[in-house]
Amino acid sequence: MRIDKYLKLTRLIKRRTVAKGLLDRGIFTINGKVAKPSSEINENDIIVLPLGRHELTVKVLRIANVVKKEESHDLYEILEDKIIDKDADKLDE
Repeated sequence: MRIDKYLKLTRLIKRRTVAKGLLDRGIFTINGKVAKPSSEINENDIIVLPLGRHELTVKVLRIANVVKKEESHDLYEILEDKIIDKDADKLDE
């Protein structure tokens, strides 16, 4: 399954077009490699998603073509939710 579709299906990102735009920027990775909107994902892949001040590290548990909203969180496991302090560099100056 394409990563842009998976991110929308899991509701990690609300819209597929938003996921595609973020993926086009080259800031998401799958197993350490830069992800494109058409990148394929498989079970047990590790996805790193920098979103605002958060950097989510997610493990793909399951892939499904259709999923109910209540069951969408069963498709992945959040391994890490790290707060990125972008202002820390400015304090050192």
